[in-house]
Amino acid sequence: MSLEIKNVTKLYGSQKALNDVSLSVGQGEIVALLGPNGAGKSTLMKIITCYLPQNKGEVRVCGHNVVTESLRVRELVGYLPENNPLYPDMYVREYLEFVAGLHKLGKNAKVRVDQMIEQTGLVPEQHKKIGALSKGYRQRVGIAQALIHDPQVLILDEPTSGLDPNQLVDIRELIKETGKHKTVLLSTHIMQEVEAVCDRVIIINKGQIVADAPTHELQLLNESNRIVKIELETARDLAILKNLPGVLDVQADSNTAARIFTKGEKDLRGDIFRFAVANHWVIVAMGYEDQSIEQVFRQLTFEV
Repeated sequence: MSLEIKNVTKLYGSQKALNDVSLSVGQGEIVALLGPNGAGKSTLMKIITCYLPQNKGEVRVCGHNVVTESLRVRELVGYLPENNPLYPDMYVREYLEFVAGLHKLGKNAKVRVDQMIEQTGLVPEQHKKIGALSKGYRQRVGIAQALIHDPQVLILDEPTSGLDPNQLVDIRELIKETGKHKTVLLSTHIMQEVEAVCDRVIIINKGQIVADAPTHELQLLNESNRIVKIELETARDLAILKNLPGVLDVQADSNTAARIFTKGEKDLRGDIFRFAVANHWVIVAMGYEDQSIEQVFRQLTFEV
């Protein structure tokens, strides 16, 4: 495995930012790390990249321990932090050459700088100062510096923040192409990005992993909280369905259609049908709605 995290706990005073977290990510995987603000995502990324030590547990990158072999781990990891710290007074090309020097790329430095400028779409901006760039282009510079030393593991914290729709497509394609040969762990709040780019989703809440599944299977994790869609022949007061046992909420799409949020293992479609018959409702359509990643995320992390 390229990334192995075993029973990691991180404390800030008495507060547990991470609580006994374990996961592994293999080469060629693009994994989304999702969670509400304060869930522990950035803390975990900082531990992986040797910016913070954990209090308990073990983290290995390509077999190397992040505590005892931190310099080797830094050679293997590319990291784009959430706030993307850059030097605003440096020119784009100058900055990337500087980063290449830090990684001791030597004779390969110029080639890698040229490649990164091309791949991240910085060609028209390469002779500008970083401080003069838009937020989107500054984000591209951050991604370029994370990739310049050809790392085996790429850690991206909100990589597409501030990008316009056209830039989003370009950067997502770059991440997907990178993920064919490397391990990519990215944090994002953009659910469409997860569906478009990621092979797997890990959801973290209050410092603990609450879901870990392939992206296309995530909606199956919460089958005990399903959504029933119903459509009637004529207008009725659909809100009355809230009185049925097992119904959490009813959201009307129109005066003849609604989405019924249920809780529990029981299939409520029979109860809904019998209620409709007893009240002389004519149902023209009824069935389960596939849940989106966003819906599953909200159900797993929502606090009452």
